[in-house]
Order: sequence, then structure tokens, then C-alpha cells
Amino acid sequence: MPEPRRRARALARRWWPLAVAVPLGAAAGAGYAVVSPPSYAASSYVVVVPNNPGENSTAVNFAQAYGRLAGQPQVLLGAAAETGHSVATLAGMVRGTTSPDAPMIEITGTGARGEDAVKNADAVAKSLIAFGNTSSKETGVRLVPLAPAAEPDAPASPSAVLDTAVGTAAGVLLGTLVMLTRRRPEPAGAAALPAQPQPQPQPAPAPAPEPVDTAAEAAAAKKSAPEPAAAR
Repeated sequence: MPEPRRRARALARRWWPLAVAVPLGAAAGAGYAVVSPPSYAASSYVVVVPNNPGENSTAVNFAQAYGRLAGQPQVLLGAAAETGHSVATLAGMVRGTTSPDAPMIEITGTGARGEDAVKNADAVAKSLIAFGNTSSKETGVRLVPLAPAAEPDAPASPSAVLDTAVGTAAGVLLGTLVMLTRRRPEPAGAAALPAQPQPQPQPAPAPAPEPVDTAAEAAAAKKSAPEPAAAR
């Protein structure tokens, strides 16, 4: 067999897991992007304003707190009736994010259509403003709408490019794991190792002799000896 063909066959035997797994992973990712239903996202913005000028740090701190409350039931309860969703369903469709150095809250809503995403985001932003302003005197800040949500032109997910890239990466990982777990064949000319001799069992040591009581033996011998005949 020619040397180039032999090398090609050796490479094919070694790298076939990657050659199979990578195209399959890319195809799976692209297929997911095709069959997955689209999801749209829209964002509404709320600003926290201090009642007393110059207390911007206080406004930033309260913006962080209200951003974490955007997905809580006490805020979503007012928006659930407007959107037609239950509180539990709406909690999975909105999220609040904040900036570490600005008193602004971004309310992002998702939906199967662009208008649904806009409706969810604006309803939660409105409910958050009403919830926060009920305690404005105690907190020293008030919530003000900054910008309503705009209807998106394209779905946020699925993304054909991203899903295909994720599938390709998964194929690379799977193929690499298969290559690592395969056993390498031993060379044909390798000599078999001689069998190692089995260790022979050692004989058990003989029991030690019992100690002999010499005094007892002497007394027994004296008793058994015949007495001398008496002189007449």
C-alpha cells in the first residue's frame, strides 16, 4: 500500500469521531433554530428621582432595590390583569436590570409577538412605578417613566448563527471525549510480557513446645522408684 494512502487511513481511524460529531452538532443547532418558536423582546425604562436635589447616591441605591422587585408578585399583581397573564406566567416573561452608576431601571418583556413583548414591558413598568410611589415619602425618591417600549423588528431568539455555533461546539466536545475514551491498539510486533510467577504460600510455623516442669517430673520419678528392703 502506498505511504500517502496508509497515512490517510491512519488519520481517518484516529479523527473519525470529530469528523462525524461536528457536522451532526451543527445540523442539530441549525434544526433547533428552524423548529423553535420565535420570541420577541422589548424594553421599557424607569428613572428613580430623589425628592431632595443632590441625593443621587440614594436614588441609585433605590434603583438597584426596585430593579430586583420588578419580577416579584407584589409588582406583577397589578400588571397581570392588564396583560391577561397569571402572575406566575408573567414572572417568566419579564426581568428588571439596573446600572451600577445610574438610577435607571430597564424592564424587558418577552412574547411570541412584538406587540406582546411591548405590552408586557410597559405594564410591568407602570405597575413598578405605582408600587414605588406609594412609599415615596418614606424612601425620599419617586419613580418616573423615562421611555416606553418600542416594538422590535426581529425576534430575539432563536438565532440561526448562534444556535449553529453552539451545536458545532457541542459536537467538538463530544467528538473529543470519544477520542479520549477510545483504547489505543497495541503494536502488532509487541512481544507478550512473560507471566509473573505467583508467590508460593509460606508454610505455617510449627507450634512452640510446651515448657516442661522439671521439678514435677523429679517428684513423680521419686515416688515411682522402689523402696529398699528393710534389714533383718
